[in-house]
Amino acid sequence: MRYKFEDIAINSIAKRKPTDEDMKTYIGLEHLDANDLRVTRFGSKVPIKGEKLLMTKGDILFGRRNTYLKRAAIAPHDGLFSAHGMILRPKEKVIAKEFFPFFISSDYFLNEAIRISVGSISPTVNWGTLKTLEFELPLLNEQRQLSKILWAFIETRNAYKTLLFLTENLVKSRFVEMFGDPVTNPMGWEVNSLSDIAECFIGLTYKPDDVKETGIIVLRSGNIQNGKLDFTNVVRVTTDIKEKLFVRKDDILMCSRNGSEQLVGKVAIIPDELNETMTFGAFMTIIRSKYSHYLLSFFRSKAFFEQITTAKTSTINQITKSMLDVIRVPVPPLSLQNCFAEFVKQADKSKFAALRQTKVATLLYNDINGG
Repeated sequence: MRYKFEDIAINSIAKRKPTDEDMKTYIGLEHLDANDLRVTRFGSKVPIKGEKLLMTKGDILFGRRNTYLKRAAIAPHDGLFSAHGMILRPKEKVIAKEFFPFFISSDYFLNEAIRISVGSISPTVNWGTLKTLEFELPLLNEQRQLSKILWAFIETRNAYKTLLFLTENLVKSRFVEMFGDPVTNPMGWEVNSLSDIAECFIGLTYKPDDVKETGIIVLRSGNIQNGKLDFTNVVRVTTDIKEKLFVRKDDILMCSRNGSEQLVGKVAIIPDELNETMTFGAFMTIIRSKYSHYLLSFFRSKAFFEQITTAKTSTINQITKSMLDVIRVPVPPLSLQNCFAEFVKQADKSKFAALRQTKVATLLYNDINGG
């Protein structure tokens, strides 16, 4: 049967001001991962300002801001949630409680939410529009049967994600083993400013009118997923672009500004094979260097984030070119870096296999879930 969304879900708008105790359990949009119902991290190291939404364990937390990131998760505990999100609860006469998370996280629902989002920089869903959308739902008994199958797929997909996590930790351990801790530089490598060993370029500024279906792909923060480039959701533009703003093989793409502190500093390397010409957005930076594979791991290290934190001159979550230029980097011999790059390539093969299986499980999941 077909239902309006307001007949499927309750939009809980209860709010309160946070206390110091809330900092331990607070969940922001930065804590939600694309296409993952789990919340694996939470808490804030800085005071939480303004009223936040009251959540209860089991609620569905929906990232209504930057909806293209497709963030929806199950609240793991009682507490406060970002006011840039929505707290959704099922109307159980229409939709089974166990099926509701799968419906909200499905492409069927999220693609409609993306379609009605407003704003060019941070597209946002408004309840007034969302509640009028109509969706087809299976019968309640069918929903409950589907839920059992979908949870089995979720468990399989999470197992592959665990493998990805372990592989990434192996690369981090190998980095420290070969080069030492970049903070203390125990091997005494020569230290250079980043500006001495790399070029940094701030991305393209474009207008909403420049966005076209057949234009050039603009890489944004949402295109960095699990440390790799993901082209599931892309924006295309038709505008004049300088040659240096076209990405090249082995460039490092960094998220340099975002409303979420967790997203700033995310990096991915441009792969060998690109099917078409691409550029990158104004809130992104390209770092171009012959040391790219080494720098990629350095940018994920404690040493880099400590220096960036020290260099900050405002409360805005951003990494500017001037901040990057003065970053100090221990630089091992290129021959040793090349050995590390070969190790990373082998690890990437394992990650690619795990990602491929994760995508297969996700496709099956979406197919069953009406995505």
